[in-house]
Amino acid sequence: MTEQKNQIKLSADFIKANSPFKGKVNFAVMTFKDPAFLKEYKIVKKINYSDIPPEFTSGDGEGGEFIYAQTKNGKKNFYILNGHLNFYSGYKMREAAHPVYVLNELGVKNVIVVDEAGYLNPRFKTGGVALVYDHINLMGDNPLIGENDNSLGTRFPDMSDPYDEKWYNNIAALLREKKFEFYPSVYLGVTGPETETEAECRFYREIGADILGYALVPENIAMVHAGMKCAAFCMLSRELVADRLLEILPEEKNKNRAKAEKAFAPILSELVALAK
Repeated sequence: MTEQKNQIKLSADFIKANSPFKGKVNFAVMTFKDPAFLKEYKIVKKINYSDIPPEFTSGDGEGGEFIYAQTKNGKKNFYILNGHLNFYSGYKMREAAHPVYVLNELGVKNVIVVDEAGYLNPRFKTGGVALVYDHINLMGDNPLIGENDNSLGTRFPDMSDPYDEKWYNNIAALLREKKFEFYPSVYLGVTGPETETEAECRFYREIGADILGYALVPENIAMVHAGMKCAAFCMLSRELVADRLLEILPEEKNKNRAKAEKAFAPILSELVALAK
């Protein structure tokens, strides 16, 4: 057993040993810390990331949580990972992707990732919601570099369909049926945490990106490697359109994100209930 696999099993065994659930859980949500839509679910139990051995720790000292959750009617059990492990916080890529492999070890096969992003596409608006169908990795690294454990996934995973096209199309159809405005998007992954220059924003848009963030890409690569299905949404909190670039205060960014979260909350609840 490789050291990576051993660490995955340590985390998964701890989570299983502390689980209030009976039976298999095959669905999870990974999100930024403390989104408003957590209130939409029954929180059965929480474990601090820092209590899960050996690498399941939180970024920025914020204290992320592994949550055992249920839909409010109690009919569906699922996991919520409340907080991303961000590369810019100093984690190695494999550490940032570690929670994904732990979910896979637990039997989870379908994951919705929720991230915060800035938008490069001038047709988008702050407070909006993007549905990701592809990404560009400009983070200069990825979680698969180094020794490959064949029990986790193939050495050269196929990234031609990273955001499961069938699931994406089903979600998009549901959103259109609900008359929910969303932005189909190519996500650009960069390291952060500094904001982007105007020249960078112009370049990123010219290479085909619609939105930009710091968390999603390594998680998605790990999911593809592990044979899991991924759907991804981004709350659009800031404008990054070249020639319109302005400084934004954290308070305004948080307000924009909160607007997106409020609109998105009932949609996510429905997707959680429908997820297999």
